[in-house]
Amino acid sequence: MKIIFAGTPVFAAAALEGLIHAGHQIVMVLTQPDRPAGRGMKTVASAVKLLAQQHDLAILQPPTLKTSEIQAQLKALHADVMIVAAYGLILPQAVLDIPRQGCLNIHASILPRWRGAAPIQRALLAGDDKTGITIMQMDAGLDTGNILLKHEMKIALDDTTQSLHDRLSLLGALSIVETLAQLQQGKLVPVAQNEAQACYATKITKAEAEINWRLPAEQIDRVVRAFNPTPGAYTSFQGMVLKIWQAKIVAGESGQPGEIVAANRDGILVTCGSGLLQVEMLQKPGGKKINVPDFLAGNNFQPGECFTLVNYS
Repeated sequence: MKIIFAGTPVFAAAALEGLIHAGHQIVMVLTQPDRPAGRGMKTVASAVKLLAQQHDLAILQPPTLKTSEIQAQLKALHADVMIVAAYGLILPQAVLDIPRQGCLNIHASILPRWRGAAPIQRALLAGDDKTGITIMQMDAGLDTGNILLKHEMKIALDDTTQSLHDRLSLLGALSIVETLAQLQQGKLVPVAQNEAQACYATKITKAEAEINWRLPAEQIDRVVRAFNPTPGAYTSFQGMVLKIWQAKIVAGESGQPGEIVAANRDGILVTCGSGLLQVEMLQKPGGKKINVPDFLAGNNFQPGECFTLVNYS
């Protein structure tokens, strides 16, 4: 099929690679403009752009798709379909109408649950036991279009946003290739979403990643996993901000929320609103992620000391 592909991060690049290997003709790749990133704030290309360059594909990086010039360029391609995956720009109706068979979106949730910007993080924060990939026929709404294909995936107790992202990227690539094969064979049956089951995965804020030790250990564990790798769950100890990258729930009750129960090679055991959390990997500002035994070699944590409690309204 003749495909316009629109996507930006690694998640989208996995899908583009799958389409290339499946033998589809990628007539144009749309991706976000190069932007500064990292400590040096050097301008970098998106993962999709880098992959497109490797395969000598035509690339467009418009700041918007609302101009008549860009829309005319896309119309001139006479594409069968547009595939969209974490692109980052709104597709106006004029663009949705361009491909002969419309625009298909690869979404990292089981729609209609977790429409919106951060479906992986929201699924982890909510304690969902499964997620998946939905291939959707795009319309003018926010992830509201008809469902063409769904594949579910179990969420493991130790899954982080990174580990789920990596598995969902591969599942997304397989799912879109499967969807196009069924489309070509005329086997797809669009199914309307159940609006009563819809919920929204709003954009993540850094403030959400601050640990509230008054919460149950189970909930704090979700925060640690949901904000790994970004922005990183964090807390404060004696004026020092610490990011917590790995922890596990420990049964038992002891002390006040935020109080350190033990600090040894096994980890830093902290009292929560209910239950205990054993911190196993953390990071100081400007430092590297290190496990607790190495961290304790240069930092003194004593039972009875407390992590800072933040007042939440």
